[in-house]
Amino acid sequence: MSGEGSPTISVDGTGLDIVVIAGTWHETITDGLIAGAVKALDASGANHRLVRVPGSFELPVVAKAALEAGADAVVALGVIIRGGTPHFEYVSDAATSGLTQVSIQTGKPVGFGVLTLDDEKQGLDRAGLPGSKEDKGAEAADAAVATAIVLRELRG
Repeated sequence: MSGEGSPTISVDGTGLDIVVIAGTWHETITDGLIAGAVKALDASGANHRLVRVPGSFELPVVAKAALEAGADAVVALGVIIRGGTPHFEYVSDAATSGLTQVSIQTGKPVGFGVLTLDDEKQGLDRAGLPGSKEDKGAEAADAAVATAIVLRELRG
């Protein structure tokens, strides 16, 4: 499983403004990701709010708007499950490349919690739900807060 060897991140996010942006596809998995992200952000002390978008394709534009409006970081959460057409590859690439560009263009972190899956079971295993092996929502939130702190320290 990809979560093996993952770091334990514990940071003080007091004073940070974080926007969690989540797609609406695959509600059970997405709700698990959101719960994990919120739990991690609460534990860090960061201020946060949730914004919902139709799907993963819309994550980059809303992430950019949130960061340009003053958020210190965003946590992007989405679920893309492979089907029988190339749609999976297009949406996965657009979300991944778009969020990377947003982070570089704004100079602010984007916690990447977009699951690209072969099947629903893989998502359930990563959603932080009871019985899940991983909590990718919490991991994405922890990474966003930790990176925002590093950037704040580098910038003085």
